[in-house]
Amino acid sequence: MDGVGSFGAGRAGSTIDPIAFAKQPQTILRALSWIFSLVVFASIVNEGYVNLGSERLHCVFNKNADACNYGVFVGLVGLLACSFFFMLDYKFSSISSVKDRKKAIMLEIGFSGFWTFLYFVSFCFLANQWSRTTAAELPLNQGADAARAAIAFSFFSIITWAGLTVRAVQKYLLGTDMSLFTTEHMDGGAPTQPYPSNSVPVGGTTTETSETYQSPPFTENNAAPTYQETYAPNSTGP
Repeated sequence: MDGVGSFGAGRAGSTIDPIAFAKQPQTILRALSWIFSLVVFASIVNEGYVNLGSERLHCVFNKNADACNYGVFVGLVGLLACSFFFMLDYKFSSISSVKDRKKAIMLEIGFSGFWTFLYFVSFCFLANQWSRTTAAELPLNQGADAARAAIAFSFFSIITWAGLTVRAVQKYLLGTDMSLFTTEHMDGGAPTQPYPSNSVPVGGTTTETSETYQSPPFTENNAAPTYQETYAPNSTGP
């Protein structure tokens, strides 16, 4: 995994390098998923419907409107989701709370895995309906290229979204380096400055504080006098 620290993002608040971010495998997979979703969505919207001598438009996939609607839905939502997670990836290292980072990773795992499954269904559904489409339903082969493009890029999207799921799982399993965070980071609050300690560091030298202890004034001068009794020996004559 790239980077160390909390879920592979390093220390909270660290500086983001745009070039290094763009070269990350997760960023590349995200960009490819965005492009593939755009192709699936645009292919069906622009050329996925044909007019067979009437004002009513028919879906090129065996005249099944559900096939076109499903492809548009998966492509459009996938396109928007890629944009959202792209921004989340860029801002991830600025999230100071470990709990918020964990929630973001779990959200990405759930959505990416679920969208991998939906693209698998899209590929199977569109390919099945296209195989049942006859040449009579597509005069002059209208919309054939768009249908093939939607099917092909649905398959490519399975690979990219599955890769994003694997990357997210790896980040989750990487866990957290707790030395980078304080208790306030764990609770989602702002860190506080600890009080200075006068303890001797291991392998270091002691540091003297600027304040020295002084005895209260007049302690020695006003102390109560002490007396010592002496006993003279009692001598008696003969």
